Amino acid sequence: MSSHLAATDNILNILAQIFPDKDLITEGDELSLYGKDWTRVYEPNPLAIVFPRNTEQVQSLVKAANQQSFTLVPSGGRTGLSGGAMSTDQEVVVSFERMNRIGDFSPVDRTVQCEAGVITEQLQQFAEQNDLFYPVDFASSGSSQIGGNIATNAGGIKVIRYGLTRDWVAGLTVVTGKGDILELNNGLVKNATGYDLRHLFIGSEGTLGFITEATIRLMRPPRHLAVLVLGVPEFDALMKVSQTFQDQLDLTAFEFFSDKALRYVTAKGDVAKPFETESPYYALLEFELISEQTEEQVMSLFERCVEEGWVLDGVMSQNETQAANLWRLREDISETIAEFTPYKNDLSVTVSKVPEFLNGVNQVVTQGYPDFEIVWYGHIGDGNLHLNILKPDNLGKEAFFEKCTQVNDAVFDIVAKLGGSISAEHGVGLLKKPYLHYSRSNEELGYMHALKQVFDPNGVMNPGKLLG
Repeated sequence: MSSHLAATDNILNILAQIFPDKDLITEGDELSLYGKDWTRVYEPNPLAIVFPRNTEQVQSLVKAANQQSFTLVPSGGRTGLSGGAMSTDQEVVVSFERMNRIGDFSPVDRTVQCEAGVITEQLQQFAEQNDLFYPVDFASSGSSQIGGNIATNAGGIKVIRYGLTRDWVAGLTVVTGKGDILELNNGLVKNATGYDLRHLFIGSEGTLGFITEATIRLMRPPRHLAVLVLGVPEFDALMKVSQTFQDQLDLTAFEFFSDKALRYVTAKGDVAKPFETESPYYALLEFELISEQTEEQVMSLFERCVEEGWVLDGVMSQNETQAANLWRLREDISETIAEFTPYKNDLSVTVSKVPEFLNGVNQVVTQGYPDFEIVWYGHIGDGNLHLNILKPDNLGKEAFFEKCTQVNDAVFDIVAKLGGSISAEHGVGLLKKPYLHYSRSNEELGYMHALKQVFDPNGVMNPGKLLG
């Protein structure tokens, strides 16, 4: 028997000592299923899949990985778009889907304890059942998990009003890369006792340790949400519409999408166009319609935007069903273009720089991809734009991705020039790792590598991601 096979057998034997058969997969199609995320660039190649049931079991696994020199990849809902949950080199995949319990709930503190595998929508429903609200929301809420959301500091469609996942994490339980269990912040609002290690693990993509449990803050639910969809003639007008409404209203969302994105959604036949007027761009605004006065204010702002030539047409929801259908115009985009194997860039700048940013990037990608269809959408209210390049039918996947990466440097040069981020909310993972220097200085990268060494000295946690 070769030394490699002997080492593999030894690792599998160790896993079998920690996990019963029902919580361990070593062969079959499920290896590939759990070894990948939504990234289409890489092929999954895990050694095994394990399903821990508690923090102590995760700790035993991490300690074994350090002792026997094998590596671990965390797996949540596998909805990531940067390759952060990909296993490509015989790693052991750690799926948290069976750590899915919602624990202690404090209505006074408005906090609830969740294991890492709790589905985002499950937490949202729990909050609603207790007359509260968990505001972090995105298209993958029905399958993404809280642990993964925290590990990538997920954003979504409500950031303009409610912020990122980071803003709702009151405490964490983590297992570090050394195998230590840390209880961080314990749900406190005020805690002036030095370094807040909680925030190192938020957004760390599982490279410092694994999040096993979180204390999440909740809030009062918004009242009488209404949705307004507007047709806009040019991108610069979107910014004027945004400023006009935000000066007068506390918006819970301000999203945009292009006419191309709308055509893909409506072509499925499940959702109708919002109105007949053709528009190059569309804005979706959400707000609390709490009185007749608010409605009058909204209509007055709409009329002003029409008079200024910033808006061509519009429609406002009259009930919850209409609001949900209007939201589908934005939320269904990612799903409807998925069959075209899109190459995705998730970019951000400060809101004031968005027009310069989009015009510059649009020029670069139009020149670089003259034969490719480009679909724009995003969270314009927080400066986050999603650039999607669709694969032509006559081009293979590998050739398509290679061609797309050729223009990345020009796009990221614009990002760097404007002080933006190459990854607003999808994380770095494998896909964005070669470009991290566009958003982080050499000094920052040096400190990040040093932190990695402190928490994971043997490099067992999510190898190859974020920092390499």
